[in-house]
Amino acid sequence: MAYMKFKELTKYFDFKEEIINLTSLPEYTKEYVYQHEKIIIAYKNSKDYVLFTDKKMILFDRDPLGLYYKKVHVVPYNSISTSAINYVPGKVELLFSLNSSYQLHINFVNMNHDKKENLKKVFKLMMESTVM
Repeated sequence: MAYMKFKELTKYFDFKEEIINLTSLPEYTKEYVYQHEKIIIAYKNSKDYVLFTDKKMILFDRDPLGLYYKKVHVVPYNSISTSAINYVPGKVELLFSLNSSYQLHINFVNMNHDKKENLKKVFKLMMESTVM
């Protein structure tokens, strides 16, 4: 009898709210930001966080109850092989393929024009870092 281990091919995240005051971020999120890095923008949903620094993206995937696990995805911008940004009414989707063939989809909902422009700036920064 043979068993195959299931490997998750694509991870999806949905974020609703931009964190305006970065000092209100939980302390555990700041542990993954180096002193020479600057947090550009951060978002959250009911249980997860994403931080965009000038060097990397940090995703915090927590158990809904917060009891069992917390998975931290650290994605240096130079490890992104392909990317796309989709603008949908009220929504922005960031789609990434990493050098390891891992795929990542990050959705931002409740987005107006100004919020979309902020994400566009972050996306451009990320893509500049992949070229260097």
